[in-house]
Amino acid sequence: MIKANNIQLNYGNLPVLKGVNLHIKKGEFVSIIGSSGAGKTTLLQILGTLENPTIGEVIIDGTNITELNDKDLSNFRNENIGFVFQFHNLLAEFTALENVCLPAFIAGKEKRETQEKATELLKLLKIDHRSSHKPNELSGGEQQRVAVARALINSPSIILADEPSGNLDSENAISLHNLLLKLNQEMKQTIVVVTHNNQLADITNRKLEIKDGVI
Repeated sequence: MIKANNIQLNYGNLPVLKGVNLHIKKGEFVSIIGSSGAGKTTLLQILGTLENPTIGEVIIDGTNITELNDKDLSNFRNENIGFVFQFHNLLAEFTALENVCLPAFIAGKEKRETQEKATELLKLLKIDHRSSHKPNELSGGEQQRVAVARALINSPSIILADEPSGNLDSENAISLHNLLLKLNQEMKQTIVVVTHNNQLADITNRKLEIKDGVI
């Protein structure tokens, strides 16, 4: 599913990643852990095509994404990868339903079909009763559920999550952890999370620790 070969990244003369190799299988739920500044988020961004490595290659479902041009890379990202961030990045002027629909609209999918699927996802995540509300009318936990629905709208093969419960209280964090576990176990979703949260890391299938720029 995801293969990273000799991933190195330098910021000027500062090496951040020093030769990361990993293989994540389809349907795995994997956590990336390590101390602050170890390169966890940087690696996730490279796996998600948001940043290019200085050296190395990333292969997702047989596609070498490090060889794609910007347009093809953008299309690949939108169709194959769903993102969930610590800060939900919902657009304030749109409702929950509209925020969920946006990646599908960007992909050129039909409006009615997209809205129906978005409604189904919001129902699955038990937030459909808030579909017409804007982000500032939602709690932190509700916003994060909307963000998860948005990540799923294009049926991506992979979900990448960067500290997804880092901005939530303990009750909402546990709820989100259970939701991610359900997506993995029942929908066979491949999930990779960066986390400092031991409770979240402990429910994943495998922990990958970055230390001194390598795993």
